Amino acid sequence: MVITGATRGIGRETALALARMGASITLVVRDGARGEEVAKEVVAEGAPSADVEVADFSSLRAVKDAGERILAAHPKIDVLVNNAGAINTGRHVTKDGYETTFAANHLAPFLLTKLLLPALEKGERPRIVNVASDAHRRGTLRFEDLMGERRFDGWAAYCASKLANVLFTAELAKRLEGTGITANSLHPGVVASGFAQNNDGGVIALFFKVASPFLLTEAKGARTSIYLAADGEVEGVTGKYFAKCKARTPSREARDPRVAKRLWDVSEELVAKALA
Repeated sequence: MVITGATRGIGRETALALARMGASITLVVRDGARGEEVAKEVVAEGAPSADVEVADFSSLRAVKDAGERILAAHPKIDVLVNNAGAINTGRHVTKDGYETTFAANHLAPFLLTKLLLPALEKGERPRIVNVASDAHRRGTLRFEDLMGERRFDGWAAYCASKLANVLFTAELAKRLEGTGITANSLHPGVVASGFAQNNDGGVIALFFKVASPFLLTEAKGARTSIYLAADGEVEGVTGKYFAKCKARTPSREARDPRVAKRLWDVSEELVAKALA
């Protein structure tokens, strides 16, 4: 099983829970030292093996390199959990020239997923699990300004990236029909973790810090990810959006197949440009 953003929060809890089920885990992380620490925890919890791949999700070239290394080491993958995510109150641009929130939260998992499909096709009841958010309900994709050059708001950018996660999942499920690979997205709940504390802070970071006593624990926040990754109840279920381990109806824009198709096409163009 491959899990991104697994050094803390619900990613780490997901890795530990799947390790207890006897799964071998590949942790895709930004901090290699921290990744090695979590890999030891994962093995201690029962994983037959755990390895670490370092990838900066603000660089699509780094994502591509990591994906190729994972494929070389693991020609068969049963589960991919795209968990890594971030929020920035200020506008930043990646090495590829793309707005950081959209690039890290959508383009990076889009590319990694496509790279790992050959191994997933060989997996046993393979599943793709994309961690989105109910924040997608407040999001909209402004294709004329995806990079926020004309107008930028950190929360709006995050909501749009989570909408992209849901749309990507729906289009991916459609394209994977007949392969045996399922793809679902989810809302983990509002979790007390390190989320929003590692960027430029502001009101969003303050909210998570002040509200943390009232938010879900990381273990509870990971429940739906674990459910979609391993529970037999959702075997064969695909293209759905889940919250609290139940299928939910996403926003109207998230259900628009024309928007999903357009996002896919634009994403392919942006990735190709970055890797050219």
